[in-house]
Amino acid sequence: MNFLKITKRDDLPPKKATAIRILSILLSLVFAGLVIAALGYNPITVFASMVKGALGSKIRLQQTVLKAIPLVITSLGILMAFKMKFWNIGGEGQIMMGALAATYVALKMPDLSRPVLLLIMAVAAMVAGGIWAFIPAYFKGKMGTNETIFTLMLNYIAIKFVTYLQYGPWRDPSSQGFPKIPSFSTNAILPSIGGVHIGWIIALLLVALVHIFINHTKKGYEITVVGESVETARYAGMNITSIIITAMFLSGGLCGLTGMIQASAIEKTLTSSLSANYGFTAITTTWLSRLNSIAILFVCCAFAVLLQGGAYIQISMQIPASVADMIQAILLFFVLGSEFFLQYKVNFHTHAKKEAN
Repeated sequence: MNFLKITKRDDLPPKKATAIRILSILLSLVFAGLVIAALGYNPITVFASMVKGALGSKIRLQQTVLKAIPLVITSLGILMAFKMKFWNIGGEGQIMMGALAATYVALKMPDLSRPVLLLIMAVAAMVAGGIWAFIPAYFKGKMGTNETIFTLMLNYIAIKFVTYLQYGPWRDPSSQGFPKIPSFSTNAILPSIGGVHIGWIIALLLVALVHIFINHTKKGYEITVVGESVETARYAGMNITSIIITAMFLSGGLCGLTGMIQASAIEKTLTSSLSANYGFTAITTTWLSRLNSIAILFVCCAFAVLLQGGAYIQISMQIPASVADMIQAILLFFVLGSEFFLQYKVNFHTHAKKEAN
């Protein structure tokens, strides 16, 4: 009789882990290629076009970087929560609330000098995003509520609230009835370096700061301990509720900063579609990075290449959006699936059953 036995791996050699990851990428390319061929396209041409569309020119590279910036910063925010096993699915809402707060400052104080105005916008965005994440953290710490559902529902509340402002109180009177919030003044727009707004510098700095915070500070250590074992943290005398609230405020604050950057540098106003699913996508990139802030930088850049490349083939090769999404899903399925084999060992056992005659 054959049966499957799954056991937790105690320690996986780095070379074997690397081999599993490489194999998952190769298998994803093979299966994605088969699907592309079955749909009547040349797999090699499609893959080459995706790389060309993401990295083939200065403008395309800039577009890839623009997609990587919000992914990196939001993923760092999600990492803060995931590190203590608080499943923050509310990145979308925290981005929107951060953008809302930054927009309020930009519209109310348009004539402030650019450095001061941008700083106030950033602080307001981080506070708003932090408060939006603080709400489920408080109820989790005090009442043990389910943070996954709580944070998910808050996404829709934030998006609908921004939609209400866009169609109602904040609608630009000069837009001739079109539901649009007034555009920012020049002082409220992030400057650019190298053809891309300075969000890329902010993202790099945050990667380093989060790495130092998690690995070299007392509070970061406490967050890690809570994630590994709440009972151990409680036995050590740590204030669990305080740690959860602090980590979630930082998590929401970083997501809120993403909202400020997108509103200031990309949209130059506030729209209900500003978050562009970065809050949900960041969950995947954070998980793929295995909660490592340095790895997040590379994973998000690779994912940005995938997003930009997928968008490019839709235009250049007239490939339907559903096909591009399918390619991305297949690649992600295999890469995420490899994480299972990195953590668990699968054994097939055969037992010969003898029957007495």
